Amino acid sequence: MKEKVNAILEMYSHSGRDSLIPILQEIQEQVGCLNEDAVVMVGKHLNIPTSKIYGLATFYNQFRFEKKGKHHIQACNGTSCRMNGSKWIIDYIEKNLKIKNGQTTRNGLFSLEVLTCMGACHLGPVISINGEYHTELTPVKLKSILDELIIE
Repeated sequence: MKEKVNAILEMYSHSGRDSLIPILQEIQEQVGCLNEDAVVMVGKHLNIPTSKIYGLATFYNQFRFEKKGKHHIQACNGTSCRMNGSKWIIDYIEKNLKIKNGQTTRNGLFSLEVLTCMGACHLGPVISINGEYHTELTPVKLKSILDELIIE
């Protein structure tokens, strides 16, 4: 991990604070998340306090502090989906997989990301697992999808 971060920082060796977001994006792409070591290394490289870096990274929902699971679940919680039951979907996933938004299961199998809108309002409630959409979810349909992934 440190080698990857060092290589990225070398690419930005003559950059300043204005390169913070591109550096963080590149690290997340290469490493999988922004972990504490990476944030400290970036802070030293750009002479920025780690608290400022965490402040920026937590402001933008594109940044993660845990790696995605093998099965990355994105659950829509937009107005239309919420009206059609997305709350029970999110509650079910959190309860049964024992994770909250932004977390990954201990075994690395599942991660959850709750989104404001996935653009499939007429098909809600909606989730996406590794980019594959599952629409018009019911409790039985959701349980079947998750059970199938657990067995894999």
